[in-house]
Amino acid sequence: MASPVRNALVLGATRGIGRAIAFALAASGVRVIAPYFDWPEDCRSLIAHLAALPGGHLARPVDLRDPAQVKGMIDEIDKTCGALHILINNIDRGGMPIVHGPYTPEQWDREMDTTVKAKWLVFNGALPLLQRAEQGAVVNISSIAGEVGRAGPAGLIFNDAYAAANQAVTVFTRTWARMAAPKIRVNELRLGFVETRHAEGTRGWSLLSEAERRAIHERTLLERSGTLDEIVKAVFFLINEATFMTGSTLCLDGGYTLGHDRVPPMPPSQEDIEVRKISQSIHHGREGRLL
Repeated sequence: MASPVRNALVLGATRGIGRAIAFALAASGVRVIAPYFDWPEDCRSLIAHLAALPGGHLARPVDLRDPAQVKGMIDEIDKTCGALHILINNIDRGGMPIVHGPYTPEQWDREMDTTVKAKWLVFNGALPLLQRAEQGAVVNISSIAGEVGRAGPAGLIFNDAYAAANQAVTVFTRTWARMAAPKIRVNELRLGFVETRHAEGTRGWSLLSEAERRAIHERTLLERSGTLDEIVKAVFFLINEATFMTGSTLCLDGGYTLGHDRVPPMPPSQEDIEVRKISQSIHHGREGRLL
């Protein structure tokens, strides 16, 4: 008897990380619901790719900042699918980093409306559908900006609004894990400098000098950016394998947040120092007798 089809709502499937996750889920037999809004060429490509795949995937235009449109999307999922098993909460404006130009109050509002408000609207709207599933998983995609803020090499990419918004995602993760328990697990995947998010394949990365990009990689313990394949594997772990994990944050940053604290050699113990002193004293004493 075939297993029932699982349904996944994947935000941000138009480009980059969301797109890679959506197509990987579809390839694994999950039916994907992908809202889209901006980036017209990428939207058309997403629609065409999902339509060509078996599984009855859905792609619909939705402004996830608009409560009425989010409700309309949830109602359509209810009628079409009946339940949700997976939510990939991956809407992220990214603000307009410093390398993109002066920071403005409008950017702050745009950041909060996407990275914070839209995630909140979608989770709360989708929770009743998630709770219809026997087991389900929510993955909140966030950034290390919420931890490191606008400092060091990352300060050229992360602005204040983006950092504050991503710290809010961590608070959401813990609150939502309590709300969704015991059937639904809610975890956070916190990303560092990875392809299409902060690093290669982004406008901000291309505007950095070679020296500035090198400083970011030198701060990263693994001395490189992360890949889309590594992100997809981490998401699948949280969805399928981390069955006793909820309200937690998995950090996929190559060690960027640890990079400034290198490990020095351990100093000698007091006992070693005393033994060395005694040894030196004996040695000098013997030299004196020889003379």
